[in-house]
This record gives sequence, C-alpha cells and structure tokens, in this order.
Amino acid sequence: MAVPAFREVLVETTAPQSIETKASWGAASVALFILTFSYGAPLLAPVALKPIAADLSSSRSVPALANSLAWLGSGAGAIVFGWIAERVGILRTVAFGALMMGAGLCWAAMGGTWELLIAHGLLVGVLGGGAINVPLIVYISHWFDRNRGSAVALVSSGQYIAGALWPPFIALGIENFGWRWTMLVFGCATMIAIAAAAIMFLRPPPEPADRWEQHAGEMQAPAIASPERTFWLLCFAGFLCCTPMAMPPAHIVALCSDLGIVPAQGAMMLSVLLGSAFFSRLFWGWLTDRIGGLYTILAASTCQAVALIAFIFTRDEAGLFAVSAAFGLGFSGIIPAYVVVLRALFPAHEASWRVPVWFFSNICGMALGGWLAGFIYDQLGAYGPAFAVGVIFNIGNLAVICWMAVRQPTAQSFIEAKS
Repeated sequence: MAVPAFREVLVETTAPQSIETKASWGAASVALFILTFSYGAPLLAPVALKPIAADLSSSRSVPALANSLAWLGSGAGAIVFGWIAERVGILRTVAFGALMMGAGLCWAAMGGTWELLIAHGLLVGVLGGGAINVPLIVYISHWFDRNRGSAVALVSSGQYIAGALWPPFIALGIENFGWRWTMLVFGCATMIAIAAAAIMFLRPPPEPADRWEQHAGEMQAPAIASPERTFWLLCFAGFLCCTPMAMPPAHIVALCSDLGIVPAQGAMMLSVLLGSAFFSRLFWGWLTDRIGGLYTILAASTCQAVALIAFIFTRDEAGLFAVSAAFGLGFSGIIPAYVVVLRALFPAHEASWRVPVWFFSNICGMALGGWLAGFIYDQLGAYGPAFAVGVIFNIGNLAVICWMAVRQPTAQSFIEAKS
C-alpha cells in the first residue's frame, strides 16, 4: 500500500500541473486572427507596386522600399514593445499598434513618396507591427507549457494566411477603386478588427507553473557555459538560417524567367513554396513538442539546406515545383522551434526582450539574403553561386545548433541527477 502512495507523491513532484486549458487555445485563435490582419498591412505596397510607382512618378524601388521599411521597423519596434507589453499589458500594446498601423496606411494613402516611406517605416512598422507581431507571439508562449511548439507554430502561421488571403482582395480593390482608396479602406478595417479583437478577447495569461518553468530552466542550465553567450549564439544562428531562407522566395520568379519558364509559373512556384510552409508548420510544431526545439531546428534546417542545394542543379519546371515544396517544408519549422528553445533556456519574464531581439536578428538576415542573392547575380549572371553562398550560411547555422544540441542534457538525465 505504501508503494502506490509513494509513486503518487513522486508524480506530483516530478510532473507539475500544466497551465494549458481550453482558454489557451482560444487565446491562440484570437492571436492568429489579429496576425492575419497585421501581416496583411505590409502587403499593400508590393501588390500595388506598379500603380503606386506610376501615380507617384517614381521608380518601382520606392514602394518596394516601403515594404522593406515596414518589416525592418516591425522588428526594431518589437524590441521596445516587448518590454512595454510586459509592463502595461498586451491589450493596451496591441490596441495602440492597431491605431498606429491604421493611421500609417491612411497617411500613406493620402500622401506622396515621403509620406509613403515614413508611414510604412514608422507607423506601420515600428509603432504598428512592432507593437503587435512579436509581442503577441511572446504572449501566446505564456499560455502554454506542454504544447508551446504547436501553439507558436499555429499563431505564426498568420503570416502565411495573410499572404494567401489578402493579395487577391487587394488587387481587386486596386482594379476597381485605385490603390489609394484600397489602402485607406484596408487601413481602417485593420485598425477596427485588431482593436476590437484585442479589447474583447485579450486577457492576461495565467501565472506560470513555477515548478514547471523551474524544471525547464534547470534542465537546460548544464548545457551552457554562459546564458548570455548562449543567447547571442542563438541570435547568430537565427541570422545564419534566415539569410538563405530569404533567397528562393525573393528570386524564384526571376530564376524561372532565366530558365525560359513563364513568370506565371514562377509565381505559382512561390505559392507552392508558401503553401507547403503553411501546411507543414503545424507538423513542425507538433514535432517540437515531442523531440525539443534544438533537434527540430536541426531537422528543419537540414531540409532547407538540401532544398537550397537542389535549387542550384534543378533546371526543369516539374523539378523546381518539387524543390519549392521541399524548401517550404524545411524553413517553416525553424522559427517556432527557436522560440520554444528561447522559452526553455531562459526565465519567462525575460521572454519580453529576448524573443524580440532574436526576431530582429532574423529580419536582418532575411533582408541581407534577399539583397545578397540579387547582388551576386548582378556580379556573376547566375543564381547558382548565390544559392551556394546561402548553403554556406545554412551550414554555419547547423554547426552552431548541432554544438548546442550535443551539449543539451535530456529530461531523464535531469531527473536522475535530482534524485
């Protein structure tokens, strides 16, 4: 009779109660809805690239730059707003971001070149996306402990849903009402939808199960010589994996044109790439919860590297469709797994600044990758060398993550050490 009682006590001390409830998945669904709108805001400039350039009598690089400034601003703003959200609450932070994002799109719709650039960089990017995108992902990570990978993967899929959902509607609006009215209406709709969802549904996350969070941190602590060194290694690894990640999506249409494949098929390949990423992301989230973030990054990054090598040697249309799907399968699992690793390695209260800083390093890598591939092509007249450089970056990421994974103790070794 004493043995079962002892086992019950052991289970209670080694398996703390989870904080996850039905409300956790409800919060994730609301975050997904909000991110579907916020990630749609930067899409207006590239979809309306030609009409904007013609109306402003500028080159096409101007609306393209507006899109880039929105993404870079969002990454930079998240560093500050992650800290703010931790202190004033996610509701006020997201509501403020909604107002700024809506105001930015409206201002851009009514102005000229400088208004377009400043509005996208400052209001849509720093003050809008910076207050919404990454802070929401951090917020959702506080609602989960056992299925954090699946939840983060679900919420971050808002970017892919936005990419598939909004461009056709934006294009239809531009065709019938012009880019200015379309941007104005989308800005107002985005502001209202995000603010309403935040006010009605966003609530403070549950208090962390201290014992569970303590176990997560203690299990990882022996794997590192210095927490700060580990954090900056993760930022560096994220930069290394995101640089090649940006190359095929930015240049696949141009690559197809160089090979004699019509641009429409190149655009379809991009859709296949992003569609594959969307449908596979939930799988990678599920896998992260089973084998851990570091091993998931290794698997997904390896898949990305193999697909990138295949881009160098594939020349036929059918093969490129297959490679595009494989590339989307690989890169979709990397970002959520990194977030899970960060949440496991560091205390919960540090997520408000560590995750945004790490995301900004990723955005810098994405910005470099898209530009670097074009620069190498301009110098050498081929995308093969550019993708080869991307593979080198990818191998660097694998080396860093492999080193960390080898030094990571297992849960069983932690329990044995404690006993």
